[in-house]
Amino acid sequence: MESGPTVMNPWRMLIWLFIGQILIAFIGRSVSPLGVFIGDSLQLTNAQIGMLPAALFFGQFVASIPFGILVDRVGTKRLILVLSLTLGISFMLVSVTFHFILLLAFMAIGGIGYGAYHPVSTRGILDWFETTNRGTAMGIKQMGVTAGSALAAFLLVPLSDQFGWRPVLFISAAVLIIGGTIAYLFYRDPPKEKFTTSAGMWKQMVAVGKNRHLLLITVGAGTLSAGQMSLNTYLILYTNQVLLIPLVLAGMLLVISEISGSSGRIIWGIVSDKIFHGNRFIILCVIAIISAGCALVMGMLPAEPPVILLVTTVILFGFSIAGYNGIWLNAATEVVPKEQSGLASGFTTSFGAWGVILGPPLFGLITDVTGSFQVAWFTLATLMAIVSILFFVLHYQMRRS
Repeated sequence: MESGPTVMNPWRMLIWLFIGQILIAFIGRSVSPLGVFIGDSLQLTNAQIGMLPAALFFGQFVASIPFGILVDRVGTKRLILVLSLTLGISFMLVSVTFHFILLLAFMAIGGIGYGAYHPVSTRGILDWFETTNRGTAMGIKQMGVTAGSALAAFLLVPLSDQFGWRPVLFISAAVLIIGGTIAYLFYRDPPKEKFTTSAGMWKQMVAVGKNRHLLLITVGAGTLSAGQMSLNTYLILYTNQVLLIPLVLAGMLLVISEISGSSGRIIWGIVSDKIFHGNRFIILCVIAIISAGCALVMGMLPAEPPVILLVTTVILFGFSIAGYNGIWLNAATEVVPKEQSGLASGFTTSFGAWGVILGPPLFGLITDVTGSFQVAWFTLATLMAIVSILFFVLHYQMRRS
């Protein structure tokens, strides 16, 4: 592929998509490691702490379909800058806000920038990579989500503990704006004729919404998303307050979980491409089964548990429940025609976001009502078991079709 005299290398374009994804996730996913500090600062309940990521992902729900349509029309490059500015500026405002409702509103606006990057960057992957490499490329790009989240937990917890979460978040948001601008300057879209310019977008959206396989993928992935963000939101709180792990070390457990998720996104993608020849559903089924087992173990851990058991559980939990994302997006975009890929990605991330909108607040509400995290972990394990059955049914249906 060429753009003027310069030969465009797909892997070079992936680097800029990956950098953009890390920076977007570093800020967007800062909500989880900062939740304990924000909760203490504003005197929030567990359910209210769960509303912080819910607000972010409500913004994703609002933005994903419109931006999925838009990226099919205008491409990825310009939207990288728009989304970086949207998320960065809104979280600067979060850092200076003292009213809980206003803070939620700014987080929701930031969620537009965070959530819309999924269909925007997914379109970039689909434009530059063929099916045989797409799972690996998508896994690498999606690794940026967990890498950014791990970086947030690694840096923001100790820095916020020492300097306060507000100045730390403000400076981090400024870094996103600078980095997003650089990614915009170096990323290139493929030839313009690749983009959809037809006027029948409403018909395409209706067709995408009627795709039964896409709907079931979205329900399953939304439930996995609920589990992933519940783990991210409450891992520090649970291990610190219930398992009696020191705060900074509890933050390191979140780092471990996210690093495991980062490796999971690449490894699951490679396994899906090379061993299962593009069959995404059996991988999603296995991921849900492992997640169910880990949630059960989390609910049965005693106070001050054996370090090896705790760390091993967190590694497996992160590897599975944080490693599914690239497989999900590939599955969603591969059950529709390629010209609808951005729209399908927007559709599934938009409605899949309801898992995160509802999941962490409900997880926190269960702990508030029962006075126990154990019931919440066991509920999550049950949901993961149901999701594994759903993806196995999809696997069976796709083999027959």
